[in-house]
Amino acid sequence: MKKLIFFLSLTISAICHGQQRDTYLFVPGAWDGGWDYAKVDSILSAHGNIVYRPTLTGLGERVHLANPGINLTTYINDIRNLMQFEDLHNVILVGHSYGGMVISGVAEQVPGRIKQLIYLDAMVPNDGESAKDVCGDLWAPMTQGNIKDSMVLYPFGTTPKDVPQPLNTFIEPVKLSNPLARKIPAVFIQMTKDGKGSPAHDKMGIARAKERKWKIYSLEGGHYAMREQPENLVKKLEEITQH
Repeated sequence: MKKLIFFLSLTISAICHGQQRDTYLFVPGAWDGGWDYAKVDSILSAHGNIVYRPTLTGLGERVHLANPGINLTTYINDIRNLMQFEDLHNVILVGHSYGGMVISGVAEQVPGRIKQLIYLDAMVPNDGESAKDVCGDLWAPMTQGNIKDSMVLYPFGTTPKDVPQPLNTFIEPVKLSNPLARKIPAVFIQMTKDGKGSPAHDKMGIARAKERKWKIYSLEGGHYAMREQPENLVKKLEEITQH
């Protein structure tokens, strides 16, 4: 009875919001984990959507698996295998920050399972580039003194849940040559302050998105929208996916 009431409430909520039932899969950025999307998950789920928010190997609650051998391929496999074993199709794949590297690699391998790519203030790599390459001149100052035992420490202060990430995940290049991946609709969400984006993030993402002629959306606020304003992020995602 309780399950019936729960599913009825989801259906009613979805009808009230005038939305179709979508499947969202969130890929966190560097040092982050699926825990950061709990509030976004609850809001989207209440609107009748299906949400997956995995944590990549060795991060978040999977920190006990951390080791220097983990690379970008590991992360791509994390998401690809989730999609395969959960039999996911028509997925709205959202990558935040470093997560743009991962979703680019996933799209390369399983384009037929993806409905749309959303780069949330994210890296947009070219074929053969690593995250280090995408960072360019920003890599050295960001990592100086923060690489220990082949692990990259979180460089923006001390937080309890942002854990060290293997260096190999930043220096392994992504291979992008599948023409079917380029046909997946892709958009970019630019986080802005007083209507302007961060020059650093713009260089790694939005400039490349414009070159690809993707549609650009803006959201006022800091880099971690899922953490700082989950309600507004959900509104933006729903605005995008309803178009």
